Amino acid sequence: MDSFGAIILAAGLSRRMGDRNKLLLPTHGKPMIRHVVETYLSVVNERVWVVTGYENERIEAALQGLDVHIVHNENFEAGQPFSVRAGLLEARGAGHYLIGLGDQPDLTGGDLRALIAAHLAGDVQKISIPYQGTTRGNPVVVPAVMQARLLADQANPGCGKFTRDHPELAQHHTMTQPGFFNDIDTPTAFETFNKSTTLKDLT
Repeated sequence: MDSFGAIILAAGLSRRMGDRNKLLLPTHGKPMIRHVVETYLSVVNERVWVVTGYENERIEAALQGLDVHIVHNENFEAGQPFSVRAGLLEARGAGHYLIGLGDQPDLTGGDLRALIAAHLAGDVQKISIPYQGTTRGNPVVVPAVMQARLLADQANPGCGKFTRDHPELAQHHTMTQPGFFNDIDTPTAFETFNKSTTLKDLT
């Protein structure tokens, strides 16, 4: 059986959310980061790594009791690529890794399973990226064989620049599920998410 782990990025400064840490906002009755991590745990068959940085103690407290491995990125203020790097340096044991964001509460287990199926139906040696038109989504699927190459560029680690520079090593999958493309960065985005969630609950 193909093995999948996950690296969840939860280190950002949450600047656009004002004085609140978006990952701790209430989502489905629990902190957002806990809801997102539980979604990944319900799908993957290997370990989940959560990369922390800003307010790491609060994030870890929100995840208490879950079977996850915490990776603290001391260089979190340098940006997301360095959180990806921190996760990739620690991740071991799986054949493939979903690298996702902690602020995508619309993602469902079904969405993740659909991406995994698309990856397995394609070239499993390439990085799989969900797309809707020209919009790139998250998570991406990284084969373990690509870890060393993604870490080779010390100044620009991670997937973004690498897949732009090496398009032949990535494959795009058309995905229609909104969860891949919705992240919560601002109070307005969180309000919109809450309204849509309430409507779903009423139907």
